[in-house]
Amino acid sequence: PQNTHQHTLTIEMHMRISLGLYLKRLLVGGFHRRYEIGRNCRKEGMDQSHTPEFTMMELYQAYTDYEGMMRLCEDMMRTVARKVLGGEAIVQFGDEVIDMEKPFRRATMTEMVKDKTGADFDALDLPAAKLLAAEKGLEYEDYYSKGELLNLFFEEFCEDDLRQPTFLIGHPVEISPLSKKDPKKPGYTERFELFIAGKEFS
Repeated sequence: PQNTHQHTLTIEMHMRISLGLYLKRLLVGGFHRRYEIGRNCRKEGMDQSHTPEFTMMELYQAYTDYEGMMRLCEDMMRTVARKVLGGEAIVQFGDEVIDMEKPFRRATMTEMVKDKTGADFDALDLPAAKLLAAEKGLEYEDYYSKGELLNLFFEEFCEDDLRQPTFLIGHPVEISPLSKKDPKKPGYTERFELFIAGKEFS
């Protein structure tokens, strides 16, 4: 648990910021599959998709990798949707139809940014990436790394377009603390986030 001042609400709060620390201890202690649904608190702003206090599910499994965890996540999302809907995992969300019956797409951050903007971050060095960000009207700090600029491009130009279930992979190391480095692609990690209807689900 952590004592913190929540700036948006201007109140003092006392809650844990993550379920993960406790679950990781259990994993190391020999409990090879652990999950929890619990309350969290974050010292962040508020909008339609963010609240300082929220419920989340976090899970860990030994003897697998991020490919296995993506399969587990996809199967869980599809299974829950089928149970809730009483049929196929096809959801009407406003004017959109979200189809969770089809295999979830997988794409790297660099692929998505290149497809949307033409910027190939695999071929750019840091000065060229900063120049391109300025040309695109993106605001960034002088200390930003190339990985942080790539993430900025993704958030600005790609995130909202991820309407059907998509696993975003290939995150830069600079924005991926505690993630395993990709042995096949230096500078990137074996990490994933699931996006549906332009929002991050995992």
